[in-house]
Amino acid sequence: MYNDLKDKVFIVTGATQGIGRAIAIRLGKEKCKVVVDYHDESNESLANEVVSAIKEIGGQAVACRGDVSEVDTVKKLVDVAVSHFGTLHGIVNNAGIQSEYSSESLPVDEWDRIMNINLRGAFLGCQETIKYLLKHNIKGSIVNISSVHQRISKPNFVHYAASKGGIKMMTETLAREYASKGIRINSVAPDAIATPMNAEFFEDPVITKEIIDKIPCGVVGNSEEIAAPVAWLLSQEASYVAGATLFVDGGMVLY
Repeated sequence: MYNDLKDKVFIVTGATQGIGRAIAIRLGKEKCKVVVDYHDESNESLANEVVSAIKEIGGQAVACRGDVSEVDTVKKLVDVAVSHFGTLHGIVNNAGIQSEYSSESLPVDEWDRIMNINLRGAFLGCQETIKYLLKHNIKGSIVNISSVHQRISKPNFVHYAASKGGIKMMTETLAREYASKGIRINSVAPDAIATPMNAEFFEDPVITKEIIDKIPCGVVGNSEEIAAPVAWLLSQEASYVAGATLFVDGGMVLY
């Protein structure tokens, strides 16, 4: 537990399931105040479950619906944080999607859809949070959820890999730009974590074995194992960490 996180206010995007859910709940355990972002009404009940879970473990939370690729949504997330909790200390840009296409058959609209959520959404989250932190002279922290595929190529997922490669350079550039203002920006890069987004892969024992064979630790990670380093990066325990990508992947990038 990181005592300095108590009562800090954070937005977590894509927080209804998988890694986002685990991050939001971990911040609840740290006694943070969390804005739980969800995409549409089909996720509303899941968002409310996360809010309830956070409150049960001593944190505070509120749900907020919207598409993170839209400027108005991201501004609303900041407004909700301030109106409910009085301030904002950072954001975890977790919202992300993927789809599988051979590169020659990838529709341009699908390229745009993945880029809009994964990269544009993360940038807007950073931008609006930075604006607020600068305006109110707050030394905050931002974590972007990337992927091992910012480094490892992923055939048939060129749009996804490109979006995560973009997050790498975005994180490093923003960190260099704002570290002197007391705003630390880092990223966490998981491998194929057992989440709903990856469920289809892990239903196939052949694909599961192929994935595990590439992980030196020999096991598939879980969402809580990603949430833990996110909490650390947000805390002052990581006060000298800026512009870093922390690979939380069982060693997959070493393969």
